Amino acid sequence: MSDPRLAVDFCGMIFQTPLVLLSGCVGFGEEYTRIEGFSNRDAGAICLKGTTGSLRPGNTPHRVYETHGGMLNAIGLQNPGVDRVISDILPQLDFDETRFIANVSGSTLEEYEEVTRKFDDSPIDAIEINISCPNVKEGGVAFGNDPEMSARVVETCRKVTDKPLITKLSPNQTDIAYNARCCIEAGTDAFAVINTLMGMAIDIESRSPVIGNNQGGLSGPAIKPVALLKVHQVYQETRKHGIPIIGQGGVNSAEDAIEFLIAGASAVGVGTALFYDPLICSRINLGLLEYMDRHELANVAQITGSLRLNTSTPAKCGC
Repeated sequence: MSDPRLAVDFCGMIFQTPLVLLSGCVGFGEEYTRIEGFSNRDAGAICLKGTTGSLRPGNTPHRVYETHGGMLNAIGLQNPGVDRVISDILPQLDFDETRFIANVSGSTLEEYEEVTRKFDDSPIDAIEINISCPNVKEGGVAFGNDPEMSARVVETCRKVTDKPLITKLSPNQTDIAYNARCCIEAGTDAFAVINTLMGMAIDIESRSPVIGNNQGGLSGPAIKPVALLKVHQVYQETRKHGIPIIGQGGVNSAEDAIEFLIAGASAVGVGTALFYDPLICSRINLGLLEYMDRHELANVAQITGSLRLNTSTPAKCGC
């Protein structure tokens, strides 16, 4: 999509559209290119699959389970390791098509540092720090739900790269805005809000979890209301510093994407929807342009943070 009205400046990188294909949903950027009609150019950026210091085989099956309005997954960061990604996969990507963002994962601070340093010496455009993965047994949730640990991961990665750092925040925590504040002080350049919610599915005949890992990350339309609120909450911190947000969680239409932009996102992640509608990005882009035409907007960035809160304040419990 080449309409200049869709272009956004994200940490100094120009995204040709505000749409970002999310980590874990498009492999390492080449999986969907074999589908007729699909183009990486319909996205402003693509987040590559979570990458660790060495090869990881992933979790025991079952790894994916469809739920009402969403999907549980517990892939377990299956990947060939950072050296293979850099030597074998990155040379196959067309960096003229879109921006490519590495997703750094780890079980220790040292592993985050190692992977980030190696991606810093690569053609990758930016680095997303995955501190909030709910489907691995170590690292992940422990880092992402503790603001102090989140900040230490950001600080560790910041020391070894000058590339834009995007911190992926967990919704499974008490105060996401405070966590964001700590990460800003530690040196993050941007946020991805939110990662998946923790969930479970049970087989009633065997009386055991369907997912081999027992629990997994819930994504899809079911989590959108939670994601919108978290984006709004984080935006209250980031707008003071001019730090952009990739809003994500259940985006299934142009209307969904616009909601995230209004809530405070500068870019919008598309993930689970790609599994059943690989061509959804082109339709979302057209819907964004139609909305801009109706509201006489010159650039999609004018939508960001335009939420008009109701003057009356409801009870915090939602009653």
